[in-house]
Order: sequence, then C-alpha cells, then structure tokens
Amino acid sequence: MGAFDPAAITAAILAGGEGRRVGGADKGLLLLDGSPLIAHVQTALCGQAGTIVICANRNADRYARFAPVVTDAAPDFRGPLAGIAAALRACDNEWLLTVPVDCPRLPPDFARRLHAAANGHAAVAYDGQCRQPLFAIYSRDLSDSAAAALARSVSVWGWQDEIGARIVDFSDAPQILANLNTHEDFENWEQVSHG
Repeated sequence: MGAFDPAAITAAILAGGEGRRVGGADKGLLLLDGSPLIAHVQTALCGQAGTIVICANRNADRYARFAPVVTDAAPDFRGPLAGIAAALRACDNEWLLTVPVDCPRLPPDFARRLHAAANGHAAVAYDGQCRQPLFAIYSRDLSDSAAAALARSVSVWGWQDEIGARIVDFSDAPQILANLNTHEDFENWEQVSHG
C-alpha cells in the first residue's frame, strides 16, 4: 500500500446535487460565516491532498475560482456515483478522496485514516450509526468499475459493497461527518462556531 502521501491523493468535493432542501440553491455557493461553503471544505482539505477538484453540474465558472471543475458525463443529475465516476476518470493521482460539499468540519487526519484502512483498494467512513458513503477513498484503478456500476444505475452504497470497500470507524467524532442540509443547519453551525 505504501506510506501516506498527500501528493498521491486527488480530493473531489462532491457539489453536484440539486439542493432541494435549500430551495434549489447551489449549496456549495451558499454563504457560511461570510464565505461560500465550498471555501470551508477546501480549507479543511489543505494538507490532505495534492490536488483538489470540484464535481459540479452547474455554476462551473463560479466553482472554478476555487479549483478545477469536473462535470458528470450525463447532464441529468444521476446522483453522487456519477460525480465519483467522473472524478476517477479525471484523476491523475493514485488515490481519489471524496467528500460532500456540505461538511465543513473534516479533521486534519481524515485522508490519512481512510488511506490506512483502504489496503490499496477502497475505504469508506462510518459515523457510529451508519456508513457515510460520500466520505471515502478509492484507488484510481477503480475508474472502470465505477463507470460500469453507474451504467447499471447502482447506488454509491451498492457499488462500495460490490468492490468490498473497507469500513473506517469515525464514531469517536461523528460530528465531523454531519451535513449542512438546510438553511437552519447553516444558521446553527454559525451560532455554534461563534460560541
């Protein structure tokens, strides 16, 4: 497997959702503490990956101010596996780390912990109650597998089962995997962060 090397990792921030719970807004561009949410996630990934890309299906010009943008092969919001498959296809590094755009609290050892468990293949986070399939790391060699699963309309969860992704226990800090899904979640995050 080799030692952990952030330079061997591309981090893909999954920002391709439809934003239904925030009135159809592009969640990654909503302001959190005065900055777009995408900027918080990008900051949390600093030092964890040599390259960052953003998987987005709209507002590519605005996202491109933060990192290169990867778009799904199909334009019809086919779900997160479409973004993961596109990012794997574009990945030049040995590993692809995926995180959703609505989780700004990633710990500094997030990529290291997933990589240590992946055993050269794949690993996914578990928050103490359930698997969190968008928090994962994959070998770049899984690109064809992801594309084939997408063509069969398999879910991310189902594909991870198929490839035997290892589970990594983050139950020691489940709050790091908590999503900001609604405007109220954004407001609560800001209140807590300002103590």
